[in-house]
Amino acid sequence: MSLKIISIVGNRPQFIKLYPMIRAMKKSIEHLIIHTGQHYDENLDEIFFKDLGIPDADYNLNLGSGSHCWQIGEGIKRIESVLTKENPDWVLVYGDTNSTLVGAIASAKLRIPIAHIEAGLRSYDVNMPEEFNRKMTDICSSMLFCPTRTAVRNLKKEGFDSNVMNTGDIMYDALMLAQKKAETDILNILEVESNSYYLATIHRAENTDDKSRLKKIIKILIKLSKSETIIFPVHPRTREELSDFDLKRLRVISPLGYYDMLTLLRNAKKILTDSGGLQKEAYLMKTPCITFRENTEWPETLNEGWNVLTGIDEKKIAAAISLDGCDSNLHSPELFGDGKAAYKIMDYLTARREV
Repeated sequence: MSLKIISIVGNRPQFIKLYPMIRAMKKSIEHLIIHTGQHYDENLDEIFFKDLGIPDADYNLNLGSGSHCWQIGEGIKRIESVLTKENPDWVLVYGDTNSTLVGAIASAKLRIPIAHIEAGLRSYDVNMPEEFNRKMTDICSSMLFCPTRTAVRNLKKEGFDSNVMNTGDIMYDALMLAQKKAETDILNILEVESNSYYLATIHRAENTDDKSRLKKIIKILIKLSKSETIIFPVHPRTREELSDFDLKRLRVISPLGYYDMLTLLRNAKKILTDSGGLQKEAYLMKTPCITFRENTEWPETLNEGWNVLTGIDEKKIAAAISLDGCDSNLHSPELFGDGKAAYKIMDYLTARREV
């Protein structure tokens, strides 16, 4: 009897995590994709399916934008109807977005086993929507696949003492799979040389929804741009919030596909970001990172200064920028596993079905 699995995804990082999972699935497995439509802009959606060779979603819920409460309520209703129809053996949810949470809640209420990929991450910042989503998803899940030993320890502290497995990080799998294709022509297109620019991304609600914080971040970037080239891919949601700012000194570009972004990451002087995923990708690619947050769900990246948490304190940011390059000998990618997380997950799910 074949195994039927449904993956629920909705944004850029989840499409990337889906990429190695699909490659690890045997032909005997029936795999369906539910796309919640949380990211629906072509540069955040279609380009990733195309770049990574991900099949078109079997169901697109077209949730789009909306308040957290609306997305969660409407998402649960729409996912419930699909799960009731398909009745899978497992539902896979990825990361910490609203798409993750609605998939977990709907599956739990229907008593369908849930596997949370990237379980156990904690920033310990209760104001982050992602922190709530992570915790609630872990509570709902039947199996918790952790990316690091730290994530396993976090879960044990919270009383999870069974159905917890350290597989390593699935985005490390994706990175290793993509390395052969990740040298694109984007540097020539943007007319920049390796190690000649900073790469900046800002997308978290705590920064984009607060006008005073956003204004301070943009001022910091503009000040830095007087002496350095700043390449700034802008999320469509963020672009709307930036309409009042003079961004002429910054190299503002549209969001990029996975391979173009990896090329820019690898060749940047440093990364300036509030993204969790980019902190980790920068670490794995040995590019120093400055994070405009007070905390991180990836404490491993702070190892020997490869990632520095500055918040939006201009003095801290200036000090982090002035730091010399990090010692490559003090870099430990093995903290994130061996690049075979997807195969470990699939071996486990298949074995559980055969018992």
